[in-house]
Amino acid sequence: MLRGMNLLEIGQRIRIRREALGLSQDRLAKLGGLSRVTINQLETGAIGDLGIAKLLVLLDLLGLALNTHEYPQKNNGLLMASRTASVSYKRELSAAELAQALADGALPFSITPHMATLLDEAPLSVIVLAVEEAAQQKHITPKAVWRNVIRFARDLQSPRKEWA
Repeated sequence: MLRGMNLLEIGQRIRIRREALGLSQDRLAKLGGLSRVTINQLETGAIGDLGIAKLLVLLDLLGLALNTHEYPQKNNGLLMASRTASVSYKRELSAAELAQALADGALPFSITPHMATLLDEAPLSVIVLAVEEAAQQKHITPKAVWRNVIRFARDLQSPRKEWA
């Protein structure tokens, strides 16, 4: 299964490559415009964050690449989203109802509270998967679904800043 690497794993790979190239932490730091302490913290996992630009410079110096891969599709975004939207309600929102609303932009009164909960509380990654899956199922563009999501958020006065 593909998964994201964390800074500790990246730091360990940087250490292995640095040592293979015969570079000290101090020399790599100087070459990369960083401090030796930063390199040490990266390699030991003690660093909280290192900006992407700085990380890319280090990787380039060491001949390492930062690759991106899509997570394997599980085709359960609509199901996860519908369950998340239904947590506080007696009536469950079905994945099919959610897909229909997202695709056609019509929000039946009976699922309005569910949609508000979804937009206000669901993890954004779940919403992204649901949008992608709804677009695929209904043979429309994800952009069209996003327009509906944004309109729903505005109409339902979602407090989430991501919808502004």
